[in-house]
Amino acid sequence: MRRLVSGNEACAEAALRAGIRFFGGYPITPSTEIAELMAEELPRVGGVFIQMEDEIASIMAIIGASAAGVPSMTATSGPGFSLMQEGIGYAAMTEVAVVVVNVMRGGPATGLPTKGSQADFQQARWGTHGDHPVVALTPRGVQECFTLTLRAVEISQRLRVPVILLMDEFIGHMREIVSFPEKVEVYHRQKPRVAPSEYIHYAPDNNYNAPYASFGEGYAIHFSGLNHRSDGFPINDAPTIRWNNERLRAKIEDNLAYLEDNYVDDDPDADTLIVAFGSAARSAYEAKLLTDKPIAYIRALTVWPFPDATVRRLAKGRKRVVVPEMNEGQLAREVERCIGTDTELVSVTRNDGSMLTPKEVLEALR
Repeated sequence: MRRLVSGNEACAEAALRAGIRFFGGYPITPSTEIAELMAEELPRVGGVFIQMEDEIASIMAIIGASAAGVPSMTATSGPGFSLMQEGIGYAAMTEVAVVVVNVMRGGPATGLPTKGSQADFQQARWGTHGDHPVVALTPRGVQECFTLTLRAVEISQRLRVPVILLMDEFIGHMREIVSFPEKVEVYHRQKPRVAPSEYIHYAPDNNYNAPYASFGEGYAIHFSGLNHRSDGFPINDAPTIRWNNERLRAKIEDNLAYLEDNYVDDDPDADTLIVAFGSAARSAYEAKLLTDKPIAYIRALTVWPFPDATVRRLAKGRKRVVVPEMNEGQLAREVERCIGTDTELVSVTRNDGSMLTPKEVLEALR
């Protein structure tokens, strides 16, 4: 089935099809349409929508619902995403599967509620304190709002991590024709195969792609934001702290091949590589098509974990790497970390709430 829908509408449709049955949120431009649609549709499929008093309550509500076995999601933007950071860290430490949609807008502070931006790129990775596992996906258009929402729900359930869908105002409110499949494969978390007396919620073999229990099923589960041992109770000894930190890190490092997702259009004759993500990547690719020079191109759909090895491989032997983005150069700094200083890096930025244009990227390619 094909329909003309917005990015926000495609995201809500995908969430429902992926099995999301609880949405706790607070309205904020430009993500509000997601909450409105979930409020309308969730009761029709046996789900629950609650408008919370603020974004702190929203993130904690979806953590609680997920811990009780209900796939859960919220959507926010800008200041709301900032308020959710402690909760995202709590979800990482307690290993709760949640999806957070951030429809990025201009900032800082209240900033530009009705204008787009990509300035939450680094915040998605480092917004909450401490080292923690997190996955962030970025669509370039409305069709990918649908497919990446499906993927975000699956990743969160498989790895027991918070997954962030980094959209922006341009994509959230853009309307395009989307092909909706008749059926969607849904990953359902597995139930424990051991007796309650033998169950350990954070057992070494119970990290990812493994059965785990939910509250209310008769299993002993202890939740704490404190560093803890395998039964969930807080500890203060270095070996166990190190074990727990390594356990969290392994969720990402052991699954890089599963998580990495890029669109690559390479050209062996190109001496220039474009690295981009999200809506800025649309303008970047159009600029590539408009120039008469051979240009290599990579667009990251999964931006965290960042595709270090792929960017490094594609940049090898090139004279320069061009990085278009709608912020003050956050992606460029990440790319520079990967390629070093031997290759020229050209940062193309726009941070005034307007869409980066193909013409601006084209100027950098000349």
